[in-house]
Amino acid sequence: MRCVKRPSITPSATRKNPMKKYLTILTGASRGMGLAMARQLLAADTLLLCISRQRNEALAQQASHCGAELLEWQADLGDAAPVARRLQEWLAAQDPQQLASATLINNAGVISELTPLRDAQADDLAQALRVGLEAPMLLSAAFLAATKSWTQVPRKVLNVSSGLGRRAMASSSSYCAAKAGMDHFTRCLALEEALSPHGAKVCSLAPGVIDTAMQVQLRSASAAQFPDQSGFAALHEKGQLSSPADAAGRLLAYLNRPDFGSEPVADARG
Repeated sequence: MRCVKRPSITPSATRKNPMKKYLTILTGASRGMGLAMARQLLAADTLLLCISRQRNEALAQQASHCGAELLEWQADLGDAAPVARRLQEWLAAQDPQQLASATLINNAGVISELTPLRDAQADDLAQALRVGLEAPMLLSAAFLAATKSWTQVPRKVLNVSSGLGRRAMASSSSYCAAKAGMDHFTRCLALEEALSPHGAKVCSLAPGVIDTAMQVQLRSASAAQFPDQSGFAALHEKGQLSSPADAAGRLLAYLNRPDFGSEPVADARG
Protein backbone atom coordinates (compact mmCIF):
# COMPACT_ATOMS: atom_id res chain seq x y z
CA MET A 1 0.00 0.00 0.00
CA ARG A 2 1.38 3.38 -1.02
CA CYS A 3 1.60 6.22 1.49
CA VAL A 4 2.45 9.79 0.53
CA LYS A 5 5.37 11.44 2.32
CA ARG A 6 5.20 15.19 2.91
CA PRO A 7 7.30 17.50 5.04
CA SER A 8 5.84 17.64 8.54
CA ILE A 9 4.11 20.85 9.60
CA THR A 10 4.22 21.50 13.35
CA PRO A 11 2.11 24.21 14.99
CA SER A 12 4.84 26.00 16.96
CA ALA A 13 7.64 25.42 19.43
CA THR A 14 5.77 22.77 21.39
CA ARG A 15 5.29 19.13 20.40
CA LYS A 16 2.27 18.69 22.65
CA ASN A 17 -0.06 19.87 19.89
CA PRO A 18 -0.96 17.47 17.08
CA MET A 19 0.60 17.79 13.65
CA LYS A 20 -1.37 20.03 11.33
CA LYS A 21 -3.47 18.24 8.77
CA TYR A 22 -3.94 18.72 5.03
CA LEU A 23 -7.71 18.62 4.64
CA THR A 24 -9.09 17.42 1.31
CA ILE A 25 -12.74 16.85 0.44
CA LEU A 26 -13.10 14.62 -2.62
CA THR A 27 -16.26 13.56 -4.43
CA GLY A 28 -16.58 10.44 -6.57
CA ALA A 29 -13.76 8.70 -4.70
CA SER A 30 -14.97 5.10 -4.79
CA ARG A 31 -13.68 4.18 -8.25
CA GLY A 32 -11.77 5.32 -11.33
CA MET A 33 -9.66 8.46 -11.18
CA GLY A 34 -11.38 9.57 -7.98
CA LEU A 35 -10.22 6.43 -6.20
CA ALA A 36 -6.73 6.88 -7.66
CA MET A 37 -6.61 10.45 -6.32
CA ALA A 38 -7.77 9.30 -2.89
CA ARG A 39 -5.04 6.65 -2.78
CA GLN A 40 -2.39 9.18 -3.73
CA LEU A 41 -3.61 11.71 -1.16
CA LEU A 42 -3.44 9.40 1.85
CA ALA A 43 -0.61 10.22 4.24
CA ALA A 44 -0.06 10.51 7.98
CA ASP A 45 -0.75 14.26 7.80
CA THR A 46 -3.96 13.85 5.77
CA LEU A 47 -7.57 14.40 6.73
CA LEU A 48 -9.45 13.06 3.71
CA LEU A 49 -13.23 13.26 3.45
CA CYS A 50 -14.60 11.22 0.55
CA ILE A 51 -18.17 11.68 -0.66
CA SER A 52 -19.36 8.83 -2.89
CA ARG A 53 -22.29 6.54 -3.42
CA GLN A 54 -20.27 3.65 -2.00
CA ARG A 55 -17.51 3.17 0.56
CA ASN A 56 -14.25 1.52 -0.50
CA GLU A 57 -12.87 -1.01 1.96
CA ALA A 58 -9.43 -1.13 0.31
CA LEU A 59 -9.12 2.64 0.70
CA ALA A 60 -9.99 2.37 4.39
CA GLN A 61 -7.32 -0.31 4.82
CA GLN A 62 -4.74 1.89 3.11
CA ALA A 63 -5.65 4.84 5.33
CA SER A 64 -5.16 2.67 8.41
CA HIS A 65 -1.79 1.50 7.09
CA CYS A 66 -0.65 5.07 6.38
CA GLY A 67 -1.96 6.52 9.62
CA ALA A 68 -4.20 8.86 7.63
CA GLU A 69 -7.55 10.11 8.87
CA LEU A 70 -10.22 9.02 6.39
CA LEU A 71 -13.94 9.76 6.48
CA GLU A 72 -16.28 8.23 3.90
CA TRP A 73 -19.75 9.68 3.47
CA GLN A 74 -22.17 7.65 1.37
CA ALA A 75 -24.36 10.02 -0.61
CA ASP A 76 -26.07 10.38 -3.97
CA LEU A 77 -24.99 13.75 -5.36
CA GLY A 78 -28.09 13.72 -7.51
CA ASP A 79 -29.60 15.15 -4.32
CA ALA A 80 -26.75 17.41 -3.25
CA ALA A 81 -28.53 20.01 -1.11
CA PRO A 82 -28.54 17.92 2.12
CA VAL A 83 -24.94 16.87 1.46
CA ALA A 84 -23.89 20.50 1.09
CA ARG A 85 -25.64 21.41 4.35
CA ARG A 86 -23.93 18.55 6.14
CA LEU A 87 -20.56 19.59 4.71
CA GLN A 88 -20.99 23.20 5.81
CA GLU A 89 -21.94 22.12 9.33
CA TRP A 90 -19.02 19.68 9.51
CA LEU A 91 -16.53 22.30 8.33
CA ALA A 92 -17.88 24.82 10.83
CA ALA A 93 -17.01 22.34 13.59
CA GLN A 94 -13.36 22.01 12.50
CA ASP A 95 -10.52 23.94 14.14
CA PRO A 96 -8.64 25.83 11.40
CA GLN A 97 -5.61 26.18 13.68
CA GLN A 98 -5.10 22.44 13.27
CA LEU A 99 -5.12 22.60 9.47
CA ALA A 100 -2.26 23.27 7.06
CA SER A 101 -4.59 23.68 4.07
CA ALA A 102 -8.16 22.99 2.94
CA THR A 103 -9.08 21.76 -0.53
CA LEU A 104 -12.31 20.75 -2.24
CA ILE A 105 -12.05 18.50 -5.30
CA ASN A 106 -15.31 18.19 -7.23
CA ASN A 107 -14.63 15.03 -9.21
CA ALA A 108 -17.96 13.16 -9.35
CA GLY A 109 -19.77 13.07 -12.66
CA VAL A 110 -22.02 10.86 -14.75
CA ILE A 111 -22.69 10.61 -18.44
CA SER A 112 -26.29 9.97 -19.43
CA GLU A 113 -27.36 7.58 -22.18
CA LEU A 114 -25.55 8.43 -25.42
CA THR A 115 -28.47 9.40 -27.57
CA PRO A 116 -29.79 12.51 -29.34
CA LEU A 117 -31.50 14.92 -26.96
CA ARG A 118 -34.87 14.28 -28.60
CA ASP A 119 -34.66 10.62 -27.49
CA ALA A 120 -33.26 11.24 -24.00
CA GLN A 121 -35.07 10.31 -20.81
CA ALA A 122 -35.89 13.28 -18.57
CA ASP A 123 -34.72 11.58 -15.36
CA ASP A 124 -31.43 10.59 -17.00
CA LEU A 125 -30.75 14.15 -18.14
CA ALA A 126 -31.66 15.61 -14.76
CA GLN A 127 -29.34 13.22 -12.88
CA ALA A 128 -26.39 14.08 -15.13
CA LEU A 129 -26.91 17.81 -14.63
CA ARG A 130 -27.46 17.49 -10.89
CA VAL A 131 -24.33 15.42 -10.29
CA GLY A 132 -22.15 17.19 -12.85
CA LEU A 133 -23.12 20.82 -12.27
CA GLU A 134 -25.54 21.42 -9.42
CA ALA A 135 -23.57 19.37 -6.88
CA PRO A 136 -20.21 21.09 -7.56
CA MET A 137 -21.87 24.49 -7.23
CA LEU A 138 -23.63 23.62 -3.97
CA LEU A 139 -20.56 21.97 -2.44
CA SER A 140 -18.30 24.85 -3.52
CA ALA A 141 -20.72 27.33 -1.94
CA ALA A 142 -20.82 25.34 1.30
CA PHE A 143 -17.03 24.94 1.40
CA LEU A 144 -16.34 28.63 0.79
CA ALA A 145 -19.01 29.84 3.19
CA ALA A 146 -17.81 27.63 6.03
CA THR A 147 -14.13 28.49 5.55
CA LYS A 148 -14.29 32.19 4.68
CA SER A 149 -12.90 33.15 8.10
CA TRP A 150 -9.96 30.72 7.82
CA THR A 151 -7.56 33.50 6.86
CA GLN A 152 -4.45 31.55 7.84
CA VAL A 153 -5.41 28.40 5.94
CA PRO A 154 -4.71 28.26 2.18
CA ARG A 155 -7.90 27.14 0.42
CA LYS A 156 -8.39 25.68 -3.04
CA VAL A 157 -11.27 24.43 -5.16
CA LEU A 158 -10.41 22.04 -7.99
CA ASN A 159 -13.28 21.25 -10.35
CA VAL A 160 -12.54 18.23 -12.55
CA SER A 161 -13.80 19.27 -15.96
CA SER A 162 -13.44 17.76 -19.44
CA GLY A 163 -12.45 18.69 -22.95
CA LEU A 164 -16.12 18.05 -23.75
CA GLY A 165 -16.99 21.16 -21.79
CA ARG A 166 -15.08 23.06 -24.46
CA ARG A 167 -15.93 20.94 -27.54
CA ALA A 168 -19.45 19.94 -28.52
CA MET A 169 -20.23 16.29 -29.17
CA ALA A 170 -23.47 14.85 -30.53
CA SER A 171 -25.58 12.60 -28.29
CA SER A 172 -23.91 13.84 -25.09
CA SER A 173 -25.56 17.19 -24.51
CA SER A 174 -26.10 16.78 -20.76
CA TYR A 175 -22.47 15.86 -20.03
CA CYS A 176 -21.10 18.58 -22.30
CA ALA A 177 -23.49 21.13 -20.79
CA ALA A 178 -22.56 20.15 -17.23
CA LYS A 179 -18.84 20.50 -17.91
CA ALA A 180 -19.27 23.76 -19.83
CA GLY A 181 -21.31 25.08 -16.92
CA MET A 182 -18.61 23.93 -14.50
CA ASP A 183 -15.99 25.83 -16.48
CA HIS A 184 -18.04 29.01 -16.53
CA PHE A 185 -19.13 29.00 -12.90
CA THR A 186 -15.47 28.51 -12.01
CA ARG A 187 -14.60 31.65 -13.98
CA CYS A 188 -17.26 33.53 -11.99
CA LEU A 189 -15.99 32.05 -8.74
CA ALA A 190 -12.42 33.09 -9.53
CA LEU A 191 -13.56 36.70 -10.00
CA GLU A 192 -15.43 36.62 -6.69
CA GLU A 193 -12.59 35.09 -4.69
CA ALA A 194 -10.06 37.52 -6.20
CA LEU A 195 -11.97 40.36 -4.49
CA SER A 196 -11.15 38.89 -1.07
CA PRO A 197 -7.67 39.40 0.46
CA HIS A 198 -7.73 35.75 1.55
CA GLY A 199 -9.82 34.31 -1.28
CA ALA A 200 -9.60 30.70 -2.36
CA LYS A 201 -7.69 29.68 -5.48
CA VAL A 202 -9.98 27.95 -7.95
CA CYS A 203 -9.57 26.09 -11.23
CA SER A 204 -11.68 23.95 -13.55
CA LEU A 205 -9.19 21.43 -14.91
CA ALA A 206 -9.56 18.95 -17.77
CA PRO A 207 -7.55 15.74 -17.12
CA GLY A 208 -7.46 14.26 -20.64
CA VAL A 209 -8.85 10.91 -21.80
CA ILE A 210 -8.69 8.23 -19.11
CA ASP A 211 -9.33 4.49 -19.15
CA THR A 212 -12.36 4.45 -16.86
CA ALA A 213 -15.89 3.02 -16.89
CA MET A 214 -17.03 6.18 -18.69
CA GLN A 215 -14.70 5.37 -21.59
CA VAL A 216 -16.14 1.86 -21.73
CA GLN A 217 -19.60 3.43 -22.01
CA LEU A 218 -18.44 5.72 -24.82
CA ARG A 219 -16.79 3.06 -26.96
CA SER A 220 -19.58 0.52 -26.33
CA ALA A 221 -22.37 2.83 -27.42
CA SER A 222 -24.42 2.36 -30.57
CA ALA A 223 -22.63 3.97 -33.49
CA ALA A 224 -26.03 4.76 -35.00
CA GLN A 225 -26.95 6.79 -31.92
CA PHE A 226 -23.48 8.11 -31.07
CA PRO A 227 -21.46 9.31 -34.10
CA ASP A 228 -18.16 9.59 -32.16
CA GLN A 229 -18.20 5.95 -31.01
CA SER A 230 -15.49 4.81 -33.43
CA GLY A 231 -13.14 7.56 -32.31
CA PHE A 232 -13.33 6.49 -28.69
CA ALA A 233 -12.90 2.84 -29.68
CA ALA A 234 -9.76 3.82 -31.60
CA LEU A 235 -8.29 5.60 -28.57
CA HIS A 236 -8.54 2.35 -26.63
CA GLU A 237 -7.24 0.18 -29.45
CA LYS A 238 -4.20 2.44 -29.96
CA GLY A 239 -3.38 2.62 -26.25
CA GLN A 240 -3.96 6.37 -26.09
CA LEU A 241 -5.88 6.39 -22.81
CA SER A 242 -4.19 7.43 -19.59
CA SER A 243 -4.48 5.14 -16.58
CA PRO A 244 -6.53 6.50 -13.68
CA ALA A 245 -3.37 6.60 -11.55
CA ASP A 246 -1.41 8.62 -14.13
CA ALA A 247 -4.29 11.07 -14.64
CA ALA A 248 -4.73 11.44 -10.88
CA GLY A 249 -1.03 12.18 -10.53
CA ARG A 250 -1.25 14.91 -13.16
CA LEU A 251 -4.23 16.56 -11.50
CA LEU A 252 -2.68 16.49 -8.03
CA ALA A 253 0.61 17.82 -9.39
CA TYR A 254 -1.30 20.68 -11.01
CA LEU A 255 -3.16 21.30 -7.76
CA ASN A 256 0.17 21.68 -5.96
CA ARG A 257 1.66 24.11 -8.48
CA PRO A 258 2.51 27.53 -7.01
CA ASP A 259 0.52 29.19 -9.82
CA PHE A 260 -2.61 27.09 -9.25
CA GLY A 261 -5.63 29.29 -9.90
CA SER A 262 -3.85 31.75 -12.16
CA GLU A 263 -5.96 30.25 -14.97
CA PRO A 264 -9.53 29.51 -13.83
CA VAL A 265 -10.03 27.07 -16.73
CA ALA A 266 -7.08 24.89 -17.73
CA ASP A 267 -5.96 21.52 -19.07
CA ALA A 268 -3.69 19.22 -17.04
CA ARG A 269 -1.93 18.12 -20.22
CA GLY A 270 -0.95 21.69 -21.10
